[in-house]
Amino acid sequence: MIEISAVTHRFEAARGKPTPANVLENVSLTIEDGEFISFLGPSGCGKTTLLRIIDGLVLPKSGAVVVDGARVTGPAPSRSMVFQEFNLLPWRSAERNAEFGLELNIQKTSKSKRVSVAGDNLDKVGLKGFGNYFPHELSGGMKQRVGIARALSTAPQYLLMDEPFGALDPMIRELMQIELLKLLGNEQRTIVFVTHSIDEAIFLSDRIVMFGTRPGRIIDVVDVDLPKPRWVDDEKIKASPEFVAYRQRIWRQLKHELQRADPRG
Repeated sequence: MIEISAVTHRFEAARGKPTPANVLENVSLTIEDGEFISFLGPSGCGKTTLLRIIDGLVLPKSGAVVVDGARVTGPAPSRSMVFQEFNLLPWRSAERNAEFGLELNIQKTSKSKRVSVAGDNLDKVGLKGFGNYFPHELSGGMKQRVGIARALSTAPQYLLMDEPFGALDPMIRELMQIELLKLLGNEQRTIVFVTHSIDEAIFLSDRIVMFGTRPGRIIDVVDVDLPKPRWVDDEKIKASPEFVAYRQRIWRQLKHELQRADPRG
């Protein structure tokens, strides 16, 4: 599991100007093995910062993150990040981008094994036959699929996803949500997913962790009790009274938080 204990973080002041508040303040949360957790909240509430702290890319000013009993002090192969920006290397093909995580792995992997794993993961994300295509030859949705394939290359137990569909148009975004649930359906992974979309969080998640801003902190945790697998009849689920009730409850809380934080208010 992931245990987040009293995490507080503040970025260093720039040009002598003090930061107005902690990015995160006294955040504690336990994420169980195999859960799909979404971080939801206004811009600037520390969702991405906490995700990076879980991954070990950022170390908190105080508090700790413990994964499987070990304190996080840096990145590890058991955790893999999918970024909002595709971050593909433009001079590498889709297959070579998908291999990249294995090249960075401390345990050296043979070239033939890297090619095999990359090909399997591209197949899993629906890109069979596109291994030799370069990023400029792929659509936005396809580029993000390559990013997911790259993250899967080290077979991580923990998949950390920072608004991975935020840059996609609404139709492709909904299709990618379905594809993600299909992809994860037979795999026991723990997913921590950052999003600004209430509907996306409800559709994907087992639990939604709602953040308030100034300073970033947890204001509520919502258990999502909707039928699974949700991708089988996604339109029915999204139109159900239960889904609508979750949306109204979450929006009411976030609206109140935004009004509280508005300096004009």
